[in-house]
Amino acid sequence: MNRQIKALGVIVIICYVAVFAKLNQVQVLQAQAYSDRPDNTRQLQRDFNQPRGDILTADGKTAATSEERRAALRYQRVYPDGELLSAVTGYYSFTLGSDGVERTYNEELAGRTPSLKLHRLSGFFSDTSSEGDVVLTVRKDLQETARDALGDRRGSVVALDPRTGAVLAMWSNPTFDPNLLSNNDAEAAAGAKALYEAAPTKPLLPKAYRERYFPGSTFKVVTATAGLTSGKVTVDSPTYPVVTSYTPPLTSKPISNFDGNACGGTLLPILARSCNSSFAQMAAETTGPDPMIDAAEAAGFNQPVELDLPRPARSVYPTDFGAVVSRPEGSAPVYEDTPKLAQTAIGQNDVRATPLQMAMVAAGAGNTGQIMAPHVMAEIRARNGDVVEKFAPFPWKESMTPEVAATMREAMVGVVTGGTAAVMATPGWEVGAKTGTAQLGTKPPRSHGWMIAFAGQPGQPAQVAVAVIVEDLPGVSAATGGSTAGPVAKAVLDKALGVSG
Repeated sequence: MNRQIKALGVIVIICYVAVFAKLNQVQVLQAQAYSDRPDNTRQLQRDFNQPRGDILTADGKTAATSEERRAALRYQRVYPDGELLSAVTGYYSFTLGSDGVERTYNEELAGRTPSLKLHRLSGFFSDTSSEGDVVLTVRKDLQETARDALGDRRGSVVALDPRTGAVLAMWSNPTFDPNLLSNNDAEAAAGAKALYEAAPTKPLLPKAYRERYFPGSTFKVVTATAGLTSGKVTVDSPTYPVVTSYTPPLTSKPISNFDGNACGGTLLPILARSCNSSFAQMAAETTGPDPMIDAAEAAGFNQPVELDLPRPARSVYPTDFGAVVSRPEGSAPVYEDTPKLAQTAIGQNDVRATPLQMAMVAAGAGNTGQIMAPHVMAEIRARNGDVVEKFAPFPWKESMTPEVAATMREAMVGVVTGGTAAVMATPGWEVGAKTGTAQLGTKPPRSHGWMIAFAGQPGQPAQVAVAVIVEDLPGVSAATGGSTAGPVAKAVLDKALGVSG
């Protein structure tokens, strides 16, 4: 009998331990996973029946708020400006989930962070609720300028403060109205999403930071940086021949200058005139692949982006150019894929970049080589206006040394004062820029028009950096970037600097 009692006791203890372990697994170890499951409607019902904080722009406008409803779900998310800020705010839906700031800062908006809970406890005897407001770095007025300047054309605009990484504007066209997706009517929200997803232009995709494109000649800033950093290029040498095209080793296919123009020379004039032949030769014969890879990755290519928005795309630069096949005297070794290397120097072949990435390339040149981590959150406020958290800017990449950055700044200013980006000139401000035309290889020929730029007080770190892409334009011309993307970038820079029109 005692043996049976002991056995039963052991079984009871084992069962107790098993239940205890499972309970802890479910309630502690897997609690967050169960909470985050899309089919967990209890969490959602709780959230939609409680107040949620607002999202506010840097200039004090309401970008997202919650309105009370007399329905099963007490609150519905509303976006007063519709599609204007949707690339940043995202949406918050009972049936479709969330995106953008609504997703990244969900805990703050719901008031579940320790700082917000502590703030509520400090006002224990008041009616203050714990939800937090997210204040953006994005300015509504600058967002409107970007939208109006781009107009009906497909494309994206990104503006940054190079000194802090603050995103000042982030606009893409076409985009979406988050009010349609945040509708508490599940059928209506699902119908709206289905229509957006059926559109070939992908309006639900915030292309400014999630879509990659050929950067075209704007990538020559990275190529020039590679040359300077390697020590093989200076402002005085080498002098590249004045030609209409350059044919890399191991191929018979030439890389031509736009419109058959002949150009060449040292670094500053070839950047000002955007000489394809010279930059292709620089990568193929002067630097070789390693300095190119190093410069691209120092600028953020092939790296996860430190952006506080969901799933930013990683810009890419190829890292394998094959084995060395010959070592010409006085020139970089020839690799199996040297023709490909020459094409990457002008932002073609396997090079892909987001508009955000190219804005950061410009920001690095304008900020002594330092790229600050981009961010859209400025601060979190309690409902009574108290600031409970501020974003602390931090360096993300050193794209180049301060000495190289000084040369690149001079070179990009030269593109404005005596080159292809004359449209960007602003009296009283030092503006550096680089145009770009990315050929799409289609028939009839089509291209993307690019402009990247920075602006600030002479001799001081730039105050604004911008990247603009106008997509899928008819034809291919050296003037495409300057004539299409240039006026958009100019309008955004001027507005950010407070320059009157």
